[in-house]
Amino acid sequence: MLPRLSRALLAAAGLTLVTACAPVPPETETLATSTHGDPAVLAELVARYEDVGTDADILFWTEAERRTGFANIRDIYPTRTVAAGDSPRPLPRAERDLAMATYLVDDQTFSLDDFLAMPDSMGLIVVQDGQVLFEDYAQGHGPETPWMSFSVTKSVTSMLIGAAIEDGYIQDVNDPVTDYLPRLKETAYADVTVAHVLQMASGVAWNEDYRDKASDVSRAGGANGMRLYRYLADLPRAGAPGEVFNYNTGESNLAGALLRAAVGNNASSYLQEKIWQPFGMAADAYWVTTPDSGAELGGCCLNATLRDYARLGLFALSDGVLPNGERVLPEGWMARSTAPSPAQPRYGYLWWLAPGDAYVARGIFGQVILVDPANDLVIALHSNASSATRTPYADHVSGLLHGLRQQLAR
Repeated sequence: MLPRLSRALLAAAGLTLVTACAPVPPETETLATSTHGDPAVLAELVARYEDVGTDADILFWTEAERRTGFANIRDIYPTRTVAAGDSPRPLPRAERDLAMATYLVDDQTFSLDDFLAMPDSMGLIVVQDGQVLFEDYAQGHGPETPWMSFSVTKSVTSMLIGAAIEDGYIQDVNDPVTDYLPRLKETAYADVTVAHVLQMASGVAWNEDYRDKASDVSRAGGANGMRLYRYLADLPRAGAPGEVFNYNTGESNLAGALLRAAVGNNASSYLQEKIWQPFGMAADAYWVTTPDSGAELGGCCLNATLRDYARLGLFALSDGVLPNGERVLPEGWMARSTAPSPAQPRYGYLWWLAPGDAYVARGIFGQVILVDPANDLVIALHSNASSATRTPYADHVSGLLHGLRQQLAR
């Protein structure tokens, strides 16, 4: 584990800024396979899943359950492994110290140490010019800990759609989704394109309230395969395709189904072949599959270490070009997929857009990968916020990302 910074030490030194980065472990990453968190909590979560299956809804776990469960998903839910290769992409430590700015929340100033002291914060890494400027983990969490990503996975699915276009499995984002999923031809998706789904603008009704057990996301956010098709087929049209933004995890799972149908393979193997191994991820990842379909959720649940979150950001920053110069994504794909959508200027192809040309993969409970091309910067977070959305911690995450970008701007 990397030590937390000491506010008392900073105060004693008369500093208002953190003026040195936390120690970064050696470049070689030794990955443990032991349980992270409380074994008793893990045993309870495993037993609950065995009793009630997918009704053991992860959205309503307690904070203590999430702290252990998010690090041990492969022991609780069925997953498919995305195997790492033999040559991890180095993440060398920067030779210079990092002077970290304070940040604002509701006009109140906070330090980086204030953020790290929040119990919601599990891990933070800052990488600029391919070098680690700062890395920190909560007690019991570390570089070897895999962590649930939630909607960060949506952005990974978006990149895999780009890879499928480059490979010729998908012709273009303007193709009708029914070209790949003909079961939806007689539904509200009849006139919906791949781009509409990636932009969350299909015009099909969907309720994404994580706190409402009767909402669509609570009832079918984990639906896949035939269950997903049946659920989506019964939804009414709420508007014309492309005109109204409506955040919809079901449709990102639909994007995953479209990807699998197009490439004729599971998403984990395609991710492993196209990105995970050739780009040099250091640890195996685990992608949750649904028991009824055996398939990954396009909108959720890839589990990976914080450093590999950062490497995903570096892959996006490279516009999908591997270290050997081979192109995985169509040229200009990241710029195209992070351009403002007609229905929502803050959203692209399953990426949130930030000021400037930056973009963010962001998941509930505080998971983040921010990519800032202008500053060759990637910031990634593992988190365990008190609830899925709209928490004080979420405000601190937004403030911290803005503050770090300002501090590291060129």
